Amino acid sequence: MTMELLRNLIPLMSLCFLVVFVQCKSSLLGVHPLDEKYFSKEVIKCKDGSKSFTRDRLNDNFCDCIDGTDEPGTSACPAGKFYCGNVGSTPQFIFSSRVNDRICDCCDGSDEYDSSIKCPNTCVMGGNIEYKAQSYISTINDAGSIDARGAKIPVNKEDLIERLGM
Repeated sequence: MTMELLRNLIPLMSLCFLVVFVQCKSSLLGVHPLDEKYFSKEVIKCKDGSKSFTRDRLNDNFCDCIDGTDEPGTSACPAGKFYCGNVGSTPQFIFSSRVNDRICDCCDGSDEYDSSIKCPNTCVMGGNIEYKAQSYISTINDAGSIDARGAKIPVNKEDLIERLGM
């Protein structure tokens, strides 16, 4: 009986740990990984130096800093920036006014965490122009270009990149 109880408790404890971990991470929504330490203090300064705020006011949907330092994960500050991790693609910043606006701006969907829509992760499926170009180049390297008679035509990679607009 004790072994069975223990076997049932392990998945439950793992789930509790996961929930606590996700809740800790969710308070840092929209924050670049290199800035996480900046936001870990109990009292945080606005990056423009105008004032300070306590950690509990981070991402509380009220703009305390003119520059939006305190609201990286909400749309409360007009000057704020939201960090899209875009796992599988290139990370980027978007205006925080685009957070939870029902439009998937980050290819990983991280900007729509609290809206009524679910954004699929399209990062690897073509949400990044660099990925697309690399895909075309590797395809051409493998197959080359073939004319109507079936003969291979050499392809200039620089021309291809220029045509793609990069």
